[in-house]
Formats: sequence, structure tokens, C-alpha cells
Amino acid sequence: MRRKLAIIMGSGATLCFVLTPFLWMFVVSLSTDPRALFAEELNLTLTNYREVLSSRSLHFGSYCLNSIGISLGASVIVTVVASLAGYAVSRFSFPGRISLPLIILALSMFPQICIVGYLYQIFSTAGLINTWIALILPYCAMTIPLSLWINMSYFAQIPRDLDKAGLIDGAGRLAVFVHIILPLALPGIFSSFLLVFITCFNEFLFALMLTIDYHAQTIPVGLASFEGLHGEVPWGNLMAASTMAALPLVVLALVFQRYIINGLTAGALKG
Repeated sequence: MRRKLAIIMGSGATLCFVLTPFLWMFVVSLSTDPRALFAEELNLTLTNYREVLSSRSLHFGSYCLNSIGISLGASVIVTVVASLAGYAVSRFSFPGRISLPLIILALSMFPQICIVGYLYQIFSTAGLINTWIALILPYCAMTIPLSLWINMSYFAQIPRDLDKAGLIDGAGRLAVFVHIILPLALPGIFSSFLLVFITCFNEFLFALMLTIDYHAQTIPVGLASFEGLHGEVPWGNLMAASTMAALPLVVLALVFQRYIINGLTAGALKG
């Protein structure tokens, strides 16, 4: 009984600690006063949401389109590359088969700030600053290690006898991968796709340094640039935009949490 009570109290305290900032953000987004939670009278309104969605100067729609397009593009590329690489590493014997994934993982541990200056010089010379490509390429390099290791874990669970049976029946290696192995590894591939998408959607540093205006800036940078006419911070608009930006990711995580958890844990336990 004591253990159950302690678990409930601990879970409740953790839940309150995590959800309080989001509750504050949501309440402020419905009010014109940033101190809404402490106000004597709470007047709720949708004015902030209407202003964010209708104001051309805030460019919220452009930020959303950029974030979705860039994150989706990077996620598709990373998923294709990492799934093929994960299959190759788990199935073929070649020099560096063990060390290559470790090297890729080690390289991903370098802080982003170490390379952002060089990336800026490269993309500036190529004329790619303030374009989607300038963000998609670094995002791919940044997230491939995570996706590769998730896919490797899933492919390692699948018996190699399935490959041999397909090859014996006359299927080529690519056909075996597409028609036999890929459907079995789909939960892991899908979970890595979701994690890559969320990571790219929330990334800030590259988006700040490699973009200039709303034509390529993503939501995190766009929200950071919200500013009133006289330099003040429009907290109501900022919280409304933050709520709308966070809601799709929250829904995505809640709906597909089973796939994300399975992708992160199944390979680690069985691989």
C-alpha cells in the first residue's frame, strides 16, 4: 500500500512539474495579461490566436510551412538511407562493419556549435543560405546516427533464414529487402522516422544561423523573433503561436507513442 501510494504521489508530482509550464502557456495565450494566472479576474479570449493567424507581419504560416517541409524532407531522406544502411550492416560482412556505426555515433556527439560556422561558409559560397537545402542537409547528418542504430537493432532481430529463403526462391537482394524484411521492420523504421521528424522540427541553432527571414526560417526561430511595434514582447501572441506549434507534436507523440516506445526498446532488449 505504501509503495503504491508513493508511486501515485511521485507520478502526480512529476506530472504537475511537467505540465505546469504548458498550462501557463495555454492560459496566457487566451489572455492579454502575461500574469493571467495571478490576476484577480481571468478574462479568456481568442484574440491572440486570431492575430497570429491573420497578421501578415508575423509570418506564422510561413514558419509552419518551412518547419513541416524541412522536417519531412530530412526525415524521408534519413529514413531511406538509415534503413538501407541498417540492413547492410546487419546482414553483410565487410571491413569496418563493427567500427563504422561506432564512428558515426561518435561523430554525432560533437556539439553543433563546433561546425555551424564552417557550414555557414560552405552554404554561403554555394549560395544556399536561407534555403531549405541549407537546413535539410545538416539535419540529415545530425539525425542519421540515431535512425541508423534504431534500424540496426530492428533488423538484427529478424532471422537471416528469411533472407536465405527469399534468395533460394529466386528473389534478388533488393526484392528480399522490400517484400520480406521491410514489412517486418516497419515499426522500427516508423519510430525512427517520428523521432527524426520531431528532432528536426524542434532544432534551433542551425535554423538560426543558416537562415535570414521567413522564407526559410522555422517555427523555433520564428517564435524567437516575435516582437512588438516598440520592441516589447507580445506574450499573448507568442504563447498562442507556441501552443499551436506544440499541439501537433503532442498529438503525434500521443497517437504513435506505442511505435516510438517499441522502436526504442524492442531492439535494445532483443537485439
